[in-house]
Amino acid sequence: MTTETLETETESTKSPAPATERASSGSRLEAIAGGELVKSEIHPELADEENILSIENFNLWYGQAQALYDISLTVPKGKVTALVGPSGCGKSTLLRSVNRLNDLIDIVKIKGEMNLNGESIYAPNVDVIELRKRMGMVFQKSNPFPMSIFENVVYSLRIDGERNKKVLEEVCERSLRGAAIWDEVKDRLHDSALGLSGGQQQRICIARAIAAEPEVLLMDEPCSALDPIATNKIEDMIDALKGEYTILIVTHNMQQASRASDYTAFMYLGRLIEYGPTSTIFQNPHLIETQDYVTGRFG
Repeated sequence: MTTETLETETESTKSPAPATERASSGSRLEAIAGGELVKSEIHPELADEENILSIENFNLWYGQAQALYDISLTVPKGKVTALVGPSGCGKSTLLRSVNRLNDLIDIVKIKGEMNLNGESIYAPNVDVIELRKRMGMVFQKSNPFPMSIFENVVYSLRIDGERNKKVLEEVCERSLRGAAIWDEVKDRLHDSALGLSGGQQQRICIARAIAAEPEVLLMDEPCSALDPIATNKIEDMIDALKGEYTILIVTHNMQQASRASDYTAFMYLGRLIEYGPTSTIFQNPHLIETQDYVTGRFG
């Protein structure tokens, strides 16, 4: 299957007209639903950022069904970037493509390029295991291992052969502090992680992810199964981690995206519609389609 090349449109620095002054979003969304390609609206601020991850004309198919269409975007280093959009728009598929989790699905095929710090993610000679060590992954449902809190956190070091007790203890404490859960579990490190609450388990999984000092931390709906109090703790933790880590997060929660991220990318039916600073996306987006989505008019 072949697709047309998507031209990425970068607006000038001149302030755009408010989205409400533009034509109805129906024509653009209808065109997308009809299989047409549309230009992505990429805000100029992204050109000023140092990027750690670049995605160029990336397409993905599940068998004959195409899920991603010519996605081109860059992820700024040390910032939090949120992927938002209706269910089925390709957010999680794109996220899982970054660390090649979709390789586990036999019917998947891809076209396009992804680069991490200038190195191809999909080059034939890439060691996928080593690639995944460069990225921490936090899933929608917490998945602590059936072992102690301590062993959960230092797991990546153990499999790399680290046996120095002092090193392991230092990494464990640093990671648990980074995940904002040290004070809650410091006296229970040798208890099973399965005995913790759901929110605590998710933060243990985040601590496990950052223990390996990843270049990028990938989060797929990390708060969807949590109560508001646990969600607030995760969001506070994300805010504390940014700068030291680059975070790419998928969320359905518009309030969470607006609170926790520096940049927001709006996707629809496998296309990237608009991508820019979160404050602009939520307060004065360039496209009426984006405004309609973030204000709840559809999706």
